[in-house]
Amino acid sequence: MSMKKSVMTAGVFLVTALGASLATADDALLEEGVLQVAMEATYPPFESYDGDKIVGFDPDMSALLAEKMSVDVELNDIKFTTLILGLGGGKFDAVISGMYITPERVEIADAIPYAKTGAAIMVLKGSEIRPKNELELCGVKVGLQQGTSWVKALSELSTSYCVAEGKAPISIQEFPTAPEVTQALMSRNVEAQVEIAGAAALFVERTKGRVEITSPELVYPQTLGIYVKKGNTALKERFEKALAELKADGSYYELLAEYDLTPVED
Repeated sequence: MSMKKSVMTAGVFLVTALGASLATADDALLEEGVLQVAMEATYPPFESYDGDKIVGFDPDMSALLAEKMSVDVELNDIKFTTLILGLGGGKFDAVISGMYITPERVEIADAIPYAKTGAAIMVLKGSEIRPKNELELCGVKVGLQQGTSWVKALSELSTSYCVAEGKAPISIQEFPTAPEVTQALMSRNVEAQVEIAGAAALFVERTKGRVEITSPELVYPQTLGIYVKKGNTALKERFEKALAELKADGSYYELLAEYDLTPVED
């Protein structure tokens, strides 16, 4: 599939004081004809490295969107906790990184819904602790990736439910990446891991069954979003148009089926 298409013009403003080219909130793209997409490439099946190439659902989605937008696409591997902040700093055009749409994030960036999923709970194979949902995590040492929405969600649940009901609080430990959480789980430094369902299933496969999923249904089901700089209406509308075209030709539904994700309908 070729992503070499006719170039669509995007304004670029020269910020003389800094000696750098940065786009204002009204510009569609930072660089003419190139869509700069940020993601943290440690998160299979959403994004991870195959050799020196970033592969997965989000790179595939980025390529499809860029083709509809008639631009090239460049993928940038950025630490998860700095993705949204990077948009405001004009470092890239969009974040497409398996990131939930949350009230906190949409306060500082604009989001376009592009898929639905939820989390799964993982434990070591044969563990006596087998939580079926988030309410059964009271008193459990839970590993989470830094910057994920579950950090706040489980912290609030620990106070509002566990402690309020006289149960032991949830002990939360954060790690820089999801694979590091899984490693901590296998090293018995944490007792459970909460991770987005698609990634959790792949971690089970990659550990050859040393970890297993104990939650029969999705935990904290939410919508994933493509994020753009707050106020970049031009780019937001281009993404929405491209997404509508992918739905119309069926390629959107084919890609989501490949990765076992739920479509977002208008």
